[in-house]
Amino acid sequence: MTVSRRGVLGLAGAMGALGTVGAAEPGRTAGASGPRGGRVRTGFERLAADGYGVLAGQKVGVVTNPTGITADARHLVDVLHADARVELVAVFGPEHGFRGTAQAGDAEGAGRDPATGLSVYDTYGLSGQRLADVFTAAGIDTVVFDIQDVGARFYTYIWTLYDCMRAAALAGKAVVVLDRPNPVGGRRAAGPVLRRPYASFVGREPIALAHGMTAAELALLFNGEFLADHPVRLRTVSMSGWRRGSFFGETGLPWVPPSPNMPTADTALAYAGTCLFEGTNLSEGRGTTTPFEVLGAPGVDRRWAEAANALELPGVWFREAYFTPTFSRHMGKVCGGVRLIVHDRESFDPVLAGIGLLVTARRTWSGFGWRADHWIDRLTGSDRVRTMVDAGAGVEEIAGDWAAELARFEAVRRQYLLYA
Repeated sequence: MTVSRRGVLGLAGAMGALGTVGAAEPGRTAGASGPRGGRVRTGFERLAADGYGVLAGQKVGVVTNPTGITADARHLVDVLHADARVELVAVFGPEHGFRGTAQAGDAEGAGRDPATGLSVYDTYGLSGQRLADVFTAAGIDTVVFDIQDVGARFYTYIWTLYDCMRAAALAGKAVVVLDRPNPVGGRRAAGPVLRRPYASFVGREPIALAHGMTAAELALLFNGEFLADHPVRLRTVSMSGWRRGSFFGETGLPWVPPSPNMPTADTALAYAGTCLFEGTNLSEGRGTTTPFEVLGAPGVDRRWAEAANALELPGVWFREAYFTPTFSRHMGKVCGGVRLIVHDRESFDPVLAGIGLLVTARRTWSGFGWRADHWIDRLTGSDRVRTMVDAGAGVEEIAGDWAAELARFEAVRRQYLLYA
């Protein structure tokens, strides 16, 4: 690890030794990129094609949810359990649970998987030694991680990965990350970088709000930058056929909602910006058929959409919209607000859109307010966005405030990218 990388994120210690899977660089697999045409092959597919050699002779536990599927929609737990070449002994459920039945901030609990008879452990809310003790009690040698991410820092599955890596290092276990596409592409990072005093389960470490990385790339970054003093034995199994400029619809893979309020890949496209409204008193569209694509509250009128369109933000239009959430904030009440229509995915910046909507919501609706616990600070990674919006700053000024830290993160990020 170079001095500049350590200095960017304020960390000490050298990069630990990582496991290799047929690659020239530590912890990385060969064949990380492929032709632009054709279907993407996930890390799990490449693992299976190799005869599960990475898992030979090990007792395996899998961290996954409904997104851990094969190209023909079978769940990897079912596939691994039926294959004599793999000794699968446990499943670990993240937020929303292994089978994905729990709502935000909840889990399914422990038990036995009725399909395989395997022990399922509830790991939501566990980290450090408590999670390490679960891995030890499960009798595993290796933790396999396979969950579809959506590309935003505050989506908790990447921090489940981080916590599992930390815990595995404490318990003396190895970690294998099976890669999947970033559904919103990975050409660039965007938004503010987390500041450590604001760390939480929606952001453990200083990465950009829209990180522009895959799970395997993040695992490499976590191990090299944040776990350098006590790195885990890490192996990554990369995809083939995925390019950084690809959106999910170009992968040829089936979309499975990674959480109950992430029904489509279009939801993921807006999420990094519109989820910021969880830190306000407006609805972020939970309880509708288009969560994170509609925003609003009782009493909001057409002036918000007009003001947002006047910003002329790249790649997006804002349509006046009305909706009635069936659950969550403003349940059963008619809400006025906006709907995002992304007309150019290439130029669309969800974080800029989210900031623009915060700025204009505060200017056009007298009822606008932040959550009393200042949750917005956890989501954005500091108090800067909140205080600048309150001070009347515009979108360009707010984005300029994080430009230098984003550039420093980009310099670190580039050293862990697996795909062209």
